Amino acid sequence: MTVVVGVDGSGRSRRLGEIAAAAGRPAVRVTPATTDDLQVLLDQARADDALVLVDDAHHLDPATLRSLTVAAHGGVSMAIARRPTITAAELADLDEAVSRQGPVEQLGPLAPAALAELAEEVLGRPATAEQLDALQVASAGLAAVAVAVAADPAGTPPALVARLQRRFATAGRGVAGLAAVLALGLDLADDVVCAATGLDPAEAAATMRSLRDEGLLTPDGERMIPAVARALLFDLPPSERRRLHETVATALLATGADPVRAAGQLRAARARTPTAADVYRQAGDRLRFTDPGSALTWYDDALDAGAEPSTVAAGRAEAATLLGVPVDLDGPAAAPADTGRIALVAGAAAAYDGRAARAAEALLGADAPGPVLAVPALVVTGQLAAARTAATGSAPLPVRRLADAALAMTDPAAALPLLIEAAESFEKAPPPVAVPDLPHAVGALVAVVAGDSATAEHLLERASTSGAGGPVALDRHRTLLAWVRMRTGRYDSAVAELRRLSGAMLPGRERLTYAGLTAGIARRSGDIGQLRAAWSVAEPVLARRAVDLSQLEVVEELLVAAARLRHHQRIAPVLADLAGIIDQLGRPTAWTVSLSWIRLQIAVVGEEPAAAAAAADELGSLDPGGFRQQAQCRAAGRWAAVLAGEVDPEAVLADAAELAAAELPWESSRLIGQAAVRTTDASAARRLLERARELTRMDPVPDESRPGVSHGGLSDREVEVARLVLAGRTHREIGTQLFLSPKTVEHHVARIRGKLGVTTRAEMVATLRSLLPEES
Repeated sequence: MTVVVGVDGSGRSRRLGEIAAAAGRPAVRVTPATTDDLQVLLDQARADDALVLVDDAHHLDPATLRSLTVAAHGGVSMAIARRPTITAAELADLDEAVSRQGPVEQLGPLAPAALAELAEEVLGRPATAEQLDALQVASAGLAAVAVAVAADPAGTPPALVARLQRRFATAGRGVAGLAAVLALGLDLADDVVCAATGLDPAEAAATMRSLRDEGLLTPDGERMIPAVARALLFDLPPSERRRLHETVATALLATGADPVRAAGQLRAARARTPTAADVYRQAGDRLRFTDPGSALTWYDDALDAGAEPSTVAAGRAEAATLLGVPVDLDGPAAAPADTGRIALVAGAAAAYDGRAARAAEALLGADAPGPVLAVPALVVTGQLAAARTAATGSAPLPVRRLADAALAMTDPAAALPLLIEAAESFEKAPPPVAVPDLPHAVGALVAVVAGDSATAEHLLERASTSGAGGPVALDRHRTLLAWVRMRTGRYDSAVAELRRLSGAMLPGRERLTYAGLTAGIARRSGDIGQLRAAWSVAEPVLARRAVDLSQLEVVEELLVAAARLRHHQRIAPVLADLAGIIDQLGRPTAWTVSLSWIRLQIAVVGEEPAAAAAAADELGSLDPGGFRQQAQCRAAGRWAAVLAGEVDPEAVLADAAELAAAELPWESSRLIGQAAVRTTDASAARRLLERARELTRMDPVPDESRPGVSHGGLSDREVEVARLVLAGRTHREIGTQLFLSPKTVEHHVARIRGKLGVTTRAEMVATLRSLLPEES
């Protein structure tokens, strides 16, 4: 007694023949065609002690199944073959009667050896490993399918197509529809399948079992066998295939499927129908701010599938803007409902291009949250009253916080905490709009003016790590981070960023920062040839006359470079523009100091004592509040005196120390160096020059041909300070030993903590011990 279970095409009949041959006695075969003489056959089997072979038992009528069950219980030896699903009580009774007295054999996919044997039989020669792999994938190991496709696993043999035509010629519409949907090879949820086929869940489940039993599905019963799917789709005319795609796309939308996942399914099926186009568009809309690159490909698919250009114009513009791709806002018109989105894109694009005034104008004319987004641009272009009015508009919380922080920018120290809060808000809930600038970048620029480069770096590193604002913002954050580090005496990031961005197509705002970075490195390396090359980048940027308050300190590098190369025609107009903005804002102290400091640096580079004295007088007349501004104002008077030939070494060192502590190490070294070459005291000159060299050695431009020992990114000076910290010295004791002010030591310690990523002194000491083993 044996029960052979397998799907159609798995070799059930062949297995029954093997069982009969192994039995060594007569055999009688019962099929649906022989049931009329069933009782005669059974009587003969008893008389001859023959084995009764029942093939395709699932196709027998109930009366025949009952007779066979009685015979099995009566001692007739029997082997039956059936499909995996028992659909009738009579079949269940026969199966139980036979299986009680013998094994149940499950026929599954062919084993590799059996598949290789089958392929050799069909081909007349052994198949290669690649052919066998392809055959296994195409047939899922089902014997009948493997025989059909062995010669060409990627093809669609007529015999297989004919088999499917016969199967579905009399099948109900639901069965054929489900088979067609499965043939697409999509990973569809059950509710989508039901919606696409018109079957309820119970009907769909029953039809899936039927298709599995008929040998059309893979062993897991979830997917159609690839060769079968190809044959089924091959037989569909193009119009029917398009209808199938449209049906599935409609079902995906109707069931609320995730548009990105749905679009992926339709793309896999190469669907190009109106409803598929709508799914592709929805996928683009879903990703346009989080993954703009993918969004553009979905919009392209939507257009290829026949979407109206107006329906994707706004989304494409938003995604392209975040990618830094030029946007043709005069191209295909957006849908009327999307004109507000296009206006927001125009404002963001103008900001990326470095034209804050145009950005503000575009955003003020846009729907909410356009006016609130315009607030930072209005402030940095001197339109404070308009900014206050615009800030009262409707906007998401992160945008409102950025606007509130921007209104406080006239006082950098007060604005910085608000900008940090706005940055945190943007990270938690990014607003679904193209933002002209993120609070991370605005906060970093304000932090530099406030003399807090550690916060500037922290904000920019967070933005770069999170990818906030898309690829175009990543370039901005990385370039600004390099610029901040260059300003504070660390050139490794700046040089690396210059290499990365060489030849890149940057928007206007980033070209300005890149130009400032290039000029700054050239000036600090003392290479006049490199400075001239840098000027070729800087001059076109300055010629645009599109500067604003946020760019003031970046512009300093360009104007000083212009003065060094005697290109004065570029200096006065830009200074006038910046002065006009500051005047409109009521001459806030911090920004006024920064502007007058630029005038001083231009005079210093040009060796113009009178101009330096005038700038020093401007600075001396101010009442600076912040430490950085105080250091600049004091140093300005000292610098003017040095240029006039009046050198007080002790006073120069004291004022220069304050500049270094205020995160202006390059300027500090220049002040000391110029004093050294003007003093008549040789001893004082040597002392001044040594101190100037110490400051310029803080973090030299790296020479990749001479790799050195890594100390966790610490500069040589920071390593010196760190070793004294490990020795238990106080800030004052360290300053005395290294000829630094306690404030400068405090600055170095803060930078060490920032580089090591620690917050407490105990953590810093523990980390330093692992980085700086005791010297022998």
